[in-house]
Formats: sequence, structure tokens, C-alpha cells
Amino acid sequence: MIALGEVFATTLGDKLGIERYGFCLPMDDCLAQVAIDFGGRNWLVWDADFKREMIGKMPTEMFLHLFKSFTDGAKCNLNIKAEGDNEHHKIEGIFKAFAKAIKMAVKRDSEKMILPSTKGML
Repeated sequence: MIALGEVFATTLGDKLGIERYGFCLPMDDCLAQVAIDFGGRNWLVWDADFKREMIGKMPTEMFLHLFKSFTDGAKCNLNIKAEGDNEHHKIEGIFKAFAKAIKMAVKRDSEKMILPSTKGML
């Protein structure tokens, strides 16, 4: 996941015209919220507890590690929160909201090619 994050950091380049931020998503009994900021600083806030040790063949403790590795590689802030009763729905909602947040944040507006920062740099 570090390598995937590094691909995002490299591909975004100077970040001109990106939206920068991005999503919350309902998944049946669960609400998953993922906020991302490709602002150049890595950080992860993880607020998702799981009652089971495994979801499928994946240890639930590895999900935090996976997203932390992404933030390190992509140099982004990531805030993840999930609430609900169904463990599968929680992690599925997180991954889907993560994908939507990325899609929103990296979208470029060719008519607004400015750096999305008040400091003049990211």
C-alpha cells in the first residue's frame, strides 16, 4: 500500500487544479466516512472498531496498517470513521468511501488550474 500511495504522490505532481479533498457512504446498517487531503503531510485518524478478529481471511488489525501505509506513501491526511453492527458492511463501506474520496480529491478542473492552498504550496 505504500507503493500505491507513492504512485498517487508522483502522479498528482504539482497538484494544480485538483479538488484536494474528498466522502461519506451508507452501507445498510453502517455509515462510513472517509475524508482525505492530498496536502503533502501524512496522517491517519482511524475510528473504526471491529468485534471480530478476522473479516474473511484478513485480520481486522491490518486494515489500520493498510491505510496508514497509504498515507505515508501518498503524503496525505486520511480520516476514517465507521459505525454499524455488521463488520463486513463496515469495512466494505470504508473501502468504497475511500475510493469515492480519492476520486473526488484528485479530480482536476481544467478551467481552474490553481493550487488548492492558501499557503501557495502543497
